[in-house]
Amino acid sequence: AIECGCDPLVALQMATINTATHFGLERELGSIAPGRRADVIVTSDLKSLPIEQVIARGKTVAINGQITVECPHFNWPDTARQTVHMGKTLDEADFDIPAPEGANAVTAKVIGVVENQAPTKALTFELPVTEGRVQATGEVCQIALVERHRGTGHVSNGFVSGFGYTGDMAIASTVAHDSHHMIVVGTSRANMALAANRLGDVGGGVTVFKDGRELALIELPIAGLMSDKPAAEVAAQAKKMIEAMAVCGCTMNNAYMQHSLLALVVIPELRISDLGLVDVTKFELTNVVEI
Repeated sequence: AIECGCDPLVALQMATINTATHFGLERELGSIAPGRRADVIVTSDLKSLPIEQVIARGKTVAINGQITVECPHFNWPDTARQTVHMGKTLDEADFDIPAPEGANAVTAKVIGVVENQAPTKALTFELPVTEGRVQATGEVCQIALVERHRGTGHVSNGFVSGFGYTGDMAIASTVAHDSHHMIVVGTSRANMALAANRLGDVGGGVTVFKDGRELALIELPIAGLMSDKPAAEVAAQAKKMIEAMAVCGCTMNNAYMQHSLLALVVIPELRISDLGLVDVTKFELTNVVEI
């Protein structure tokens, strides 16, 4: 907000006391006053806001970006691990989208990702057919939802546009609100299979493949959603993931958040589920290829 021209004091007010008041927490949070929780940051510049000290509940917990307290470790039970049950090793054929017999091209329904927004657009593209399969081309990539809770081996396939991916690549993630199956987006069926199988091997997370080689991996072994590693370590892995997405041609701001919402079948207009493509405006399953 400050970088966009907002007065620093107004921006801080918006982020602290206004928010606490909105949620009815102003007696405890949002201002520095007797009786409030002593959650404070110390900074030397109100415009660039370098965070030089962090105080939580009256105790210093970080200085100049370094944690100064011990974070208690939680021993997750074995039942929280190894939750990616794909049922089989996937190959390229699992990501085939068959075309009507004799067709050289088809009209396909495509999930249109909108930058910085949760809703998608229901788009249509003319896509070519080779060897009986509909091919992603240009700005259109393939998207797949891999069932990973019951080990059925089922894969739902479709198309998505907006990420800007180029070359042979794939990104797969077991963070896929709200069902948290596995979402795979890619331009290459071979790379999509590699990415999906990789997450099956490590028990969940996020991986980026390009030209058959893994560029980045965030392991999320706790239910395929969380890490048991220190936060700084996970943040470094996340940074590599964002860089890898850019290497694959992604130009979209906050693209991973968009990726993780593509199976959220309550937000219009078009989403993918373990049952297939969903027209959320009608709450109906719909065909990927128009017949």
